[in-house]
Amino acid sequence: MIPLSIPNLTGREAEYLQQCIETTFVSSVGPFVNLFEEKVAEAAGASFAVATSAGTTGLHVALKAIGVGRDDLVILPSFTFIASANAIAYCGASPWLFDVTKESWTLDPELLAKQLAAETHQEGDSLIHNVTGRRVAAVMPVYTLGMPADMDSIVRIAKDYKLPVIADGAAALGATYKGHPSGKLEADLTVYSFNGNKTITAGGGGAVTGEDAELLKLVRHLSNTAKVGEAYHHDRIGFNYRMTNISAAVGCAQLERLVEFVAIKRKIQKTYNEALANLPGMGVLSQPYWAEGACWLSGVTMPNVESAESLRDRLKGNNIEAKPFWKPIHLQPMFLNSPATEQLVSSDIWARIVILPCSTGLTESEQSKVIKTIRSFS
Repeated sequence: MIPLSIPNLTGREAEYLQQCIETTFVSSVGPFVNLFEEKVAEAAGASFAVATSAGTTGLHVALKAIGVGRDDLVILPSFTFIASANAIAYCGASPWLFDVTKESWTLDPELLAKQLAAETHQEGDSLIHNVTGRRVAAVMPVYTLGMPADMDSIVRIAKDYKLPVIADGAAALGATYKGHPSGKLEADLTVYSFNGNKTITAGGGGAVTGEDAELLKLVRHLSNTAKVGEAYHHDRIGFNYRMTNISAAVGCAQLERLVEFVAIKRKIQKTYNEALANLPGMGVLSQPYWAEGACWLSGVTMPNVESAESLRDRLKGNNIEAKPFWKPIHLQPMFLNSPATEQLVSSDIWARIVILPCSTGLTESEQSKVIKTIRSFS
């Protein structure tokens, strides 16, 4: 079976893990955690980074740090992985679900401006959602497939309404936006994931990056059980969201190859796009003018749900792994009652996507087999 997206562990991972074992630094204290944070901040173009146990826990603690609380609303594109919405729910808040643009599959800034103008009002220092009476606490754009959203527009609108911006950049390390690294786009905080299927993995884990030293200090404090000193005093409800030194060791070895891996991912996507773009009824993943994505995953869009399912079946029948993509949040049972805009794009595209093999270890012959199988299907 040609796998979809598996880690490439052919660097110094084993060497660094052996160091963890020999020094007994295997838990949340150790030199690799500090080094990992330094490397992530550098790669993201940010001044600070705090390592966390997962991308999801990073999102949760970031939301808590900027003050999202019970019964608040957080603006979120519906076309995202469930973790984005779950992190909001962990705060006792709810997502206000927005559609994405057809060109980028990221939060639609024109829709954002329109809905905020039409559906909110100011009460003192709080922005209130007219229908529900709930405070709108933040905006969370998602960098779909490692592609930054139109952040200049989104941040400008958010600032007009004094809303903090927490970017879910889970797979976007290595991406650029108008020439700038993905962590330097004026979001208050940007969160990355290092899950096993990401381009850069730590076996798990996440990181929160940003420019505000005090805000990142609070993120670190909350993720370390809000512990003060060594006498087991805790000054607020905190979380045990720390990354282990073992995970960080793997992550450090992976980050040494970030540029190499992102280049491979981009080449794989470009090869698919060039080979498949002109097939009848088939679409390829677009790249908006403002960014060069990290190309975490590659794939195609099909004319309808049935053809997408048929293509996945054909590929699997030829020992090629292929999968669907995110089911939008507005269709998930836990969030059916969340406020939402009309979802013309999200509802249309999600079930027509076929994700194709794109591991950094994918060989040219393997990719050729995938392409030939798709061409014979069309």
